[in-house]
Amino acid sequence: METKAVAKEMFFIVTRGKARKGFSRGCIGRVETETKRGEFLGLLYSGGSSTCSTKSGGTVRREDTYPLTRHQAQLLLFVSPSSKRLELLCNPQLFSAICELSQDDLVVVKYKKGHLPGLVKNLMQIGRKENQVDLHMLGFEVEFVDSDHSVSSKKPAPLPLFSAADIIQVVPAYSVPLGTHWRDGHCGGLNRKPVSRINSMPNMGSHRRQVGDNHADQCITQSPHKSNVPLEVGSMVEVVSNTGVTVYGVIRWMGIPGGKMNDWAGIELDFEVNGCSDGKYGGQRYFTCKGSRALFVPVTRCSPDGRFLYSPAGQETLKRTQLPPVPPLEDSEEDAPPIPESQALSLLVGRMKGIQGHFNSCYLDATLFSLFSSSMTLDGICRKPADTEQPITRTLRKEIVNRLRRQGFVPAESVMNLRKQLGCDTYLTEEKDPEEFITILLRRVLCMEPLLKLRSGRETSQGAYTFQIILEKEQVGQVPTVQQLLDTSFLSCDLKFEEIPSCLMVQMPRFGKKYKMFPHIIPSTELDITDLLYNSPRECFVCGRLAEHECLQCLPDRKLHPGQIKQYCTTCNTQVHIHPSRQGHCPRALAVPAEVPADALVPRRTMQLFAVLCIQTSHYVSFVKYGPDPRSWLFFDSMADRCGDDQSGYNIPEIRACPELGDFLSQSEEELARADPSKAGEPVRRLLCDSYVFLYQNPSMPHPQ
Repeated sequence: METKAVAKEMFFIVTRGKARKGFSRGCIGRVETETKRGEFLGLLYSGGSSTCSTKSGGTVRREDTYPLTRHQAQLLLFVSPSSKRLELLCNPQLFSAICELSQDDLVVVKYKKGHLPGLVKNLMQIGRKENQVDLHMLGFEVEFVDSDHSVSSKKPAPLPLFSAADIIQVVPAYSVPLGTHWRDGHCGGLNRKPVSRINSMPNMGSHRRQVGDNHADQCITQSPHKSNVPLEVGSMVEVVSNTGVTVYGVIRWMGIPGGKMNDWAGIELDFEVNGCSDGKYGGQRYFTCKGSRALFVPVTRCSPDGRFLYSPAGQETLKRTQLPPVPPLEDSEEDAPPIPESQALSLLVGRMKGIQGHFNSCYLDATLFSLFSSSMTLDGICRKPADTEQPITRTLRKEIVNRLRRQGFVPAESVMNLRKQLGCDTYLTEEKDPEEFITILLRRVLCMEPLLKLRSGRETSQGAYTFQIILEKEQVGQVPTVQQLLDTSFLSCDLKFEEIPSCLMVQMPRFGKKYKMFPHIIPSTELDITDLLYNSPRECFVCGRLAEHECLQCLPDRKLHPGQIKQYCTTCNTQVHIHPSRQGHCPRALAVPAEVPADALVPRRTMQLFAVLCIQTSHYVSFVKYGPDPRSWLFFDSMADRCGDDQSGYNIPEIRACPELGDFLSQSEEELARADPSKAGEPVRRLLCDSYVFLYQNPSMPHPQ
């Protein structure tokens, strides 16, 4: 086995795959050498509560791992069992904040059967190093905070030690309201020597001092009503629990629940809290969220989120979460490839990720993210010679596509630059539909020929960029698949593909938010277009020999697999239509290539689903498949949240991993047809009920590895 040495220190965690020579999911290792087949040979670290040892000789494939820094590896080693390490990695925003914790940062930790706020006091090295390659495990000493927002003044005692997985919320020290008692580590009544952090703990003191200097003369106190801002669905709020812990969330429902007299709010919390539900209250469902995250309280107990405070005059006096600095636009002519599956979660998942929405841009944001984040379908089209590239194409390529793929975030300004160049002022302000933007994007911006070349029964050809499903509702079942809709629509309109398209965007039989023909539609992860190709050999539905006839009336026949295209050889066509119920059918002759023998094996031509655009009310979002793994799905919303008011605030885009979507779509067609969207999780429900455009690509354009 040929190997090559690794130039620098490389750590990793195994994220998938079967156990191989010592490595299994959740194990942490260090690369010693790498084989030409892309396998790591390395050390296996076994963490625990007190010691950390190493074993050599493990082998694991690169694609089954996720890279770690030394600091991240040391933090995860103290997490047990190993499955919790992967759970923590699934929340990259939280894990990133934990890795950057500084002394006196405020955190909320799991403690006994509840959650308590506390101050990080030290980053502790745990275990002994038997030799140079060993790692210390890292844990946090946390000092609890009393419910009155002061540090406990009880007799100093050894501080409890917590792993990274015990931390469920992080509030950096520089963002804590200045009027509270724990600011800058000043602990009223507590006479203790500060404990020094170890060298590997990030130092954020300079940032904290800068904020403190800017507000040295201010003293902001917390009160039950921080402002006169009216609360509504979508408002970010905080609620002080009976134990004094402040929890944060977003109002998902407001009204008077059964058995109550006053207005209540249903809040989706930032993290799980014991005793909370998944959106039910008193046996009635008011909204849907993850389990243990739905809190129902009287509206009077809710206050605007303290992380976004505004003075009554409308001037911002304190903003605990500020707009993160946007990485500068890289001045590089080299195009970035689509985001590979192994890097998608770390680069994309979290808040302020993806494409930032601004002023009715959700249709455009969702479309661009779907087309360019992980798909290679349009990559060749975007690459134009520098001397022929138009300014609008350059804006799309450099400011949006490359920025998204390299940095994982595209600011609203970049998208606005594109909108200004689309040639119509309505693109700056008005709501549009994705299919209209897609046509403008491909025809005017990328100067593309139509993606679809369609031939009608009258032997006339026409081009299109998207395909609109057109049929009668009675032609298919109550819960159709995309495959059934496409087959029926093509046969009803007497259409065929002249060639296999590189990209097929199928628009569902609905019109924006106003009308949809079916309450929900089953996604087809693979579209078989073999029987929709013009002048292409097809096999008999009954015997498998070369087909010569096609029958539209047989499509819904319940005795012949309803919803599937029916084509027959001459013999089977005669036999099938002898039946009294089919004697009135009018089968049509197919154009059969003369050089194809009657018993030839017909290859199947398929398209793979890589994204779905959805609309709920008037807001567009998207689901994107970012790799070949069936569970590699992302949910993107360019306006998932908002900071500030309509005049001076900004939208917060968010991307979430949705592996449960892959689990659902991996079921058989019969199981999918029996699915009840009302009982499914929120991502599955939205996909089934809100789908608007399904995007498919040719398998010759694979997902980037």
